[in-house]
Amino acid sequence: MTAPSTFGLSSEARNLHWLLTNLVEEVPGIQSVAVVSSDGLLLLSSDPGHTEQSRRARPAKGPRGSSADLATIVSGIGSLTVGAARLMEFGGVKHTMVAMDEGSLFVMSISDGSLLGVHGSAECDMSVVAYHMALFVGRAGHVLTPELRSELRKSLETESTGSAR
Repeated sequence: MTAPSTFGLSSEARNLHWLLTNLVEEVPGIQSVAVVSSDGLLLLSSDPGHTEQSRRARPAKGPRGSSADLATIVSGIGSLTVGAARLMEFGGVKHTMVAMDEGSLFVMSISDGSLLGVHGSAECDMSVVAYHMALFVGRAGHVLTPELRSELRKSLETESTGSAR
């Protein structure tokens, strides 16, 4: 994974980038990670190539090879499970795991509707991934304020416009 530039970001934003980098590098089988806001916008990604230009430059792996696509999937699954929990009157959704033939998808609530989504390989240990996601959420949840979400969103937009030139 190539670390995204954190130049000019607040210490909280840099810490979140560091936590995300550690999650990807320390847990075997994680292929990509996305942090998504409650309205489905990508806030933070393990994929430095989240722009269309970088998607064309490298072969696709996972959800079309893009963290923006992973964010869309995570947002949709998050919304679906929240709706199901409401209909069944079971309370809030803590996490969702989807095991497929050639990979896994994990979605975990962070705070205020924000979600952490992880795309894992078929060989990943689901319990290890879930454990490390819970650690990330525990460390990141209290700092993911509206101000920080806005800063992260703006930094992604700046990266996108900068690489499109």
